[in-house]
Amino acid sequence: MGYNWTDRNLKWMYILPALVFVLVMMLFPIGYTVWISFYEWSMSAVTPPEFVGLANYIELFKDERFWDSVFNTFYFTFVALFAEMVLGLAIAVLFNRSFKGKNIAKTLFLLPMVATPVAMGLVWMLIYEPTIGAANTILKSIGIEPQLFLASMTQVIPSLIVVDVWQWTPMVALILMAGLSTLPVDPYESADVDGATAWQKFVHITLPLLKPTIIIALMLRLIDVLKTFDIIYATTQGGPNFKSETLNIYGYVLGFQYFKMGSTSALLVIFFLIVMAFTLLLIWLKKRLEAA
Repeated sequence: MGYNWTDRNLKWMYILPALVFVLVMMLFPIGYTVWISFYEWSMSAVTPPEFVGLANYIELFKDERFWDSVFNTFYFTFVALFAEMVLGLAIAVLFNRSFKGKNIAKTLFLLPMVATPVAMGLVWMLIYEPTIGAANTILKSIGIEPQLFLASMTQVIPSLIVVDVWQWTPMVALILMAGLSTLPVDPYESADVDGATAWQKFVHITLPLLKPTIIIALMLRLIDVLKTFDIIYATTQGGPNFKSETLNIYGYVLGFQYFKMGSTSALLVIFFLIVMAFTLLLIWLKKRLEAA
């Protein structure tokens, strides 16, 4: 009898250690962060955590810098995400066609995605340098006054968005190219017989069939853009005057510069709920599209 039970459940026994490990590695940090969010603690080995209830959350909601970081996070996320999805879709459609030098162009296009974000941040710091940077050199050559870019309170987030779009649009395009390669050819052949234009085929055939893949790409990039830390920290560290300080950056400052671990944990719990809310919304939208 024991043999039969083992034989029936052998597949689960093989994956059980890995499953337990993943659950522990996920649930413990989340649970510990939630627990610390109800305490005041400065990472001191002498002073133990002091229970303060919801005080950390109330303090955050009264903190103007917190709300500014929420605005900066959403501003950076949605503008970058929109640009990446539009450009990624256009490039995916382009690379889905046959043309001379396609493989070389595709390889060169994917190079930014494999670069280290911190290294790319440092490179873009040199490009945006106000006096000798390549960006202002190009602007001067076409008669435009030099810009401050990362040093400007109004230009810093758009400048960071350009970096993110440059590096991660290839990822969106790669996902959408995979989706395009699986589309059936019959609707396109019927459209050709009916004399449909390329734009009509794109709007009425390609987009509807590609919607599930677009939602997947959108979900993956949304989670990643919301959590962006390395590029921003490597270039501006949240400056100038906190104008590029996102929730991730502010959480780092609270935890490792001000040593307010309770407030940091409360911020991370709120951030986690925001990410989860957007993720669940996109999963629900994907299911609705598949059921339609």
